[in-house]
Amino acid sequence: MYSKQEASALRQAFYTAFGAYMAPVLSADAEPQNWINYKTGVKHIHIRMDTPNRGASIGIVLTDPDPVARLQVYEQLQQLQGILNETTVFEDWSWEPITYNQTGQEISRIFVSLERASVLNKADWPELISFFKARLIALDQFWRLVKFQFEA
Repeated sequence: MYSKQEASALRQAFYTAFGAYMAPVLSADAEPQNWINYKTGVKHIHIRMDTPNRGASIGIVLTDPDPVARLQVYEQLQQLQGILNETTVFEDWSWEPITYNQTGQEISRIFVSLERASVLNKADWPELISFFKARLIALDQFWRLVKFQFEA
């Protein structure tokens, strides 16, 4: 069992290592990309990685506080599911129109999880890095294809 400070330090070390590993990888537009803090360029639409003490997930998170607007974007993404599946051929995405984040905010998300690895175990970091890398690159390719549909 780790203290909160130890867990936080391990998580920070993981993301530092992951960021260094991904730094030379260019985006789908052949531009440098900050993979850890991926910016979609559209308010309330995020590509997020999550590493609770056990498991990991990555996906598209919709955070618009207006539930009607958020669900409209969610439905737009559902209509683009074919493109998502083509660019991320290795996944069965989980779709949650309404769920809650760690702070209790209502969100919508499309994500994939890895259950068996832990960010707190350095031996699992290669598996986590491979998991995140492939999916971040695929989500970047997807987002480059569909972003224009969400820009105001």
